[in-house]
Parts: sequence; structure tokens; C-alpha cells
Amino acid sequence: MYLEKRNYVKHWEHNGDDNFEVTVSQHGEPVSHIKPKRVSYVIEEVGYWRKANHIHRWFVHNVQGGEDDCKEYWVSMDNLKSLLEVCKSVKEDPTKSEVLLPTQSGFFFGNTDYNEDYMDVIEYTIEMLEEVLSEVDERGSLKGSIYYSSSW
Repeated sequence: MYLEKRNYVKHWEHNGDDNFEVTVSQHGEPVSHIKPKRVSYVIEEVGYWRKANHIHRWFVHNVQGGEDDCKEYWVSMDNLKSLLEVCKSVKEDPTKSEVLLPTQSGFFFGNTDYNEDYMDVIEYTIEMLEEVLSEVDERGSLKGSIYYSSSW
């Protein structure tokens, strides 16, 4: 389960103010098989979960239109804020877990108990989302585009 941020960095000339200069190196040496002028996006893995079926279920129902198909889905800033608020509510009152962020059984979905592991995922998700949501531009918009995907 991945949450990725795509940052557009295509080098192009328009007014010259927002151009990027991309360099690609490994161990301090240029990587010759990657041409910086052809790089359009830099993708950051901003979140990663393993067997966090309650988080996956939330994305399926709130972002993926109920389709659990292992495809990639764009996630809005409002979606991120909503998941953050749900996680904070569950952390504040774990008795709300089954209603606000229920688990889901399935192949490779892991444990469905509302236990310490469940709450660890909640804590991690809160910290990760707070960091992602703090990365905004001068207009208050997210820097980059966020996508969720899962692979079973």
C-alpha cells in the first residue's frame, strides 16, 4: 500500500521563472542512462503500509469509488484531511474504531483485531499525513499530486 507524491519537474522554457534543473546521480556520479532533460516527474514515496486493511478499506470506499482493483488513484487534499481527522478521532477514542475505521478481512489483508498493531498504524498514518499536508505552496495547495495504490 503506497501513497506517492508526484512532483512535476519538466525542464521547459515559458517565462523562465519556474524552470527546474534536474540532475541524476548515484554515489555522487552522474547516471548516464537517465537524460535529465527527459525527466518529467520526481515521485516520492510519502507513505507505505503493510497489511493495514483498515486504511486500505478507507481508500477503497472514499477514493476508489468502492473498486478494490489495485490501480492507482489520485487523492485530493480534502481526502487526506478527512483520513487524518478519522485517524485522530480513533486515536482519541479507540472505541470508535469499528465505526469510523473498520477492519476488513481478505487475502493478504492481515489481522482484523483492534489491537496495538491497529493503533500503531493509526499513529503512523497521522504523523505521515500531517507531514504531507504541511507541504503546501503560497496559495495553500499541496505541492505535487498525491496518488494511492495497492498491490496484493
